[in-house]
Amino acid sequence: MNTSHPTGAGTAPAPDDPPAALPALPVTYRPTATVAVLMTLGALAFVTLTAIGFALPSEGPVRHSVGEQAAFCLAGLLIWAVLALLSRPRVTATDQGLTVVNLTSVRRLEWAQVVRVNLRDGDSWASLDLHDGTALPVMAIQPAAGREAAVHRARALRDLVEAHAAPDRG
Repeated sequence: MNTSHPTGAGTAPAPDDPPAALPALPVTYRPTATVAVLMTLGALAFVTLTAIGFALPSEGPVRHSVGEQAAFCLAGLLIWAVLALLSRPRVTATDQGLTVVNLTSVRRLEWAQVVRVNLRDGDSWASLDLHDGTALPVMAIQPAAGREAAVHRARALRDLVEAHAAPDRG
């Protein structure tokens, strides 16, 4: 695979290299380290803000109402919810096709709908070229979470797309 190929970095495999084995289906790709960090930070924000809310004095010269205390807890919960939303992206390949989950959308695709998997140098995440001429971002495959892992996952997804391609495509 050369660097101008849609899956980006790397060199073309030698003609005598054995083809990579396809992953067993179903397979799900997601930035697990990113998910772990985001959910940990969300829990930490919630616990910290809840502790601050309960530590606010309800009596004395400076009084805080129960509403003010609850607002801290709710702010922590809101931060955790936003971070949970950011940790949502994943792509799942099954025998029937792909399910791409991004921040606020879920898209189910049949294998025949996917033309190509792209991950070029400088891309924030992989994308799928679809048969209708549109592109669909795959935020689950992010070079920021590890370039080599992202390239490996994009290649594996590309291999699955090619293996399940419609007969008239290849």
